[in-house]
Amino acid sequence: MLDFTPKEYVDRSALVINPAKTCQPVGAMYAALGIHKCLPHSHGSQGCCAYHRKFLTRNFRDPVMASTSSFTEGAAVFGGGTNLKTAIRNIFSIYDPDIVAVHTTCLSETIGDDIPTFVMEAKVPEGKVVIHANTPSYVGSHVTGFSNMVKGMVKYLAQNSKTPNGKVNIIPGFINPGDMREIKRILKAMGIEFIMFPDTSGVLDAPMTGKYDMYPSGGTKIQDLIDSGNSKETIAFGSFASADGAFELEKKCKVPAKVLKTPIGITATDEFLMAVSRLTGKEIPQELEEERGQVVDIMVDCHYHYHGKKVAIFGDPDVVAALTEFTLSMGMIPKYVLTGTPGEAFEREVRGMLSEAGVDGKVKSAGDLFTLHQWIKEEPVDLLLGTTYGKYISKAEDIPLVRIGFPVLDRSVHSYLPITGYKGAMRIIEMISNALLDRQDRDAADEDLELIL
Repeated sequence: MLDFTPKEYVDRSALVINPAKTCQPVGAMYAALGIHKCLPHSHGSQGCCAYHRKFLTRNFRDPVMASTSSFTEGAAVFGGGTNLKTAIRNIFSIYDPDIVAVHTTCLSETIGDDIPTFVMEAKVPEGKVVIHANTPSYVGSHVTGFSNMVKGMVKYLAQNSKTPNGKVNIIPGFINPGDMREIKRILKAMGIEFIMFPDTSGVLDAPMTGKYDMYPSGGTKIQDLIDSGNSKETIAFGSFASADGAFELEKKCKVPAKVLKTPIGITATDEFLMAVSRLTGKEIPQELEEERGQVVDIMVDCHYHYHGKKVAIFGDPDVVAALTEFTLSMGMIPKYVLTGTPGEAFEREVRGMLSEAGVDGKVKSAGDLFTLHQWIKEEPVDLLLGTTYGKYISKAEDIPLVRIGFPVLDRSVHSYLPITGYKGAMRIIEMISNALLDRQDRDAADEDLELIL
């Protein structure tokens, strides 16, 4: 990180330094892995596919499989149609997935490859499926890519057979497999039938069995994706990662769409439970009420650890917005809130929360970590809440960092443990409290050392 003082604040309109995001294909690949027996396919060069696989593998500590069109100079000049059609034939012949999910890269988007036509001309075996999403890296972020692939699932697969299935569709957004498991646990506790798509639980948190399985048991079945067009309603968590897929399903199959915050913290989880309760007529069971009471008890017990502390929150917009709401309910002060994903809706939503709480904070979409570091230089905070890349600011400014969101590359196990639901709220409080207490203990030790010396 560059060393600078507040008076040297740099106002930029185009240049990005230390982005708080990565590219669309990473999100598209992650979404595709949430379909059972799906092989994600990167329509571009081998290097792009290798980077996206490596990025996901480092975060989830599980092998991520994907194929590529392997562009060379010839494909870049004359188009990648032949590459893609040959790849599709080879993939089904060698790896035998049930479905191939094609996403584009910067190169294939720049030369203007017509993916739908290439897919129609490809030799797809009977009973197999190919879907696609356009995911140029120079637009949006990995969250946008996730959203585009979910929308592609709906466009290609969802059907309304005029036979209601009585289920609720859940589009969970860009969250970890452990979070998806927690949301499913809550729905099962309420006795609600549902279709979650995509669903990476059982794929990127599969158990060690001693035998490698290219297609683990998890993921949303193709038949369930088709049947999603017959559901009562779609609940989409997050307006950035999930809303487009829900609205596409509403337009195509007349399934009503409802967009909620990612269920992080008490308020957002309450809204989720009340929404499904009203929709299905199911009562909220005692075990979930008890969990909520436990969270409130923990907040009361630990409030003096974090109440009034200033926090900087950064990461994916849907997760950051929910975390902002939760930290406000904890009595913290979200001084700086930033996402790398473009979108004025994020700024309006978060500014509304801060204004209602009487908090004077800075909010930015399409921001970067250089900007966040400058803000902190001007007025420090007590805690950082965000991804691995916050560690450079944490080290430079001696501020504790609680790692939440995507990616977390320098810690393990996080993808198994939820931050959603009431159980997730307990975990967030524990991490925040412990980080602040560790800092207080260290400061106290330093003071004792100074007295001794």
